[in-house]
Amino acid sequence: MDLIADLLLVSGAIGAAFYCVILSRRLSRFNDLETGMGGAVAVLSAQVDDLKKALAKAQTSANADTEKLEVLTQRAEGASKQLELMMASMHDLPGPATQKPTKDVETPTGPIFSRSARRTT
Repeated sequence: MDLIADLLLVSGAIGAAFYCVILSRRLSRFNDLETGMGGAVAVLSAQVDDLKKALAKAQTSANADTEKLEVLTQRAEGASKQLELMMASMHDLPGPATQKPTKDVETPTGPIFSRSARRTT
């Protein structure tokens, strides 16, 4: 009985060692930097760093553009206030002088089309 238990224990240990060897090979292929997941993780890490740099640049640019837009908005508000003052001062001026026509016939303001006196048959 002890012999059978020892054989089963040795076969279990050999099976566990075989399993560990296979698992080690798979894990080394999995972590390989050129073809495995290690390479994919390294590439993704580099891409994340590039995206962080691009995001920082975009935020800096957006902040600068926001400041420029605020300055331009303030200038536009100042110009609109000046225009409002000019328009208000224009209301005090007299309107254009109205001219009375010397004849009772209204003169057309647009182009005049007339037929020629010569007819072709």
